Amino acid sequence: MTELETMRRWLADFRTAVERKTADLDAEQLARRAVPPSTLSLLGLVRHLAQLEHHWFRRVLQQHPEETQLFVVDGDWESQFDGAVADPAVVEEAFATWRETCAQADSWLDGLPTEALDVVIGPGDRIESIRDVFIQVLQEYARHLGHMDLLRESIDGRTGV
Repeated sequence: MTELETMRRWLADFRTAVERKTADLDAEQLARRAVPPSTLSLLGLVRHLAQLEHHWFRRVLQQHPEETQLFVVDGDWESQFDGAVADPAVVEEAFATWRETCAQADSWLDGLPTEALDVVIGPGDRIESIRDVFIQVLQEYARHLGHMDLLRESIDGRTGV
């Protein structure tokens, strides 16, 4: 298995874990805040992961920086979480947007040659190659899946989902 295939497998596994950790919950449960004054919620994390995928795979790698950040209002990064309210339409939009950004990323990645991980995308703060972007995305998913574990357990006691 190539390094690119390994990274894509991990990304697919992390995305599947998001689906498991949010399964069978209603809008109120998905929007429930962790611990006041935190605005962290499962729904907020799904919105954030949609923004994350869109930013790194679309805006950075596909070079569309002019596109608006998803779920970020007037440059306020907290709006990803503040806007995660217990409304079925908000839940539907968040999951549809996240799934679409994942599908768009996968479609682009399908055409990426194995050796492309070394392609330099420009000098940046630790992000200089396609490999660096993948590592950034994977570490973000891993971190937020830990948050999701705790949030899910506080909602219905389920662990290890």
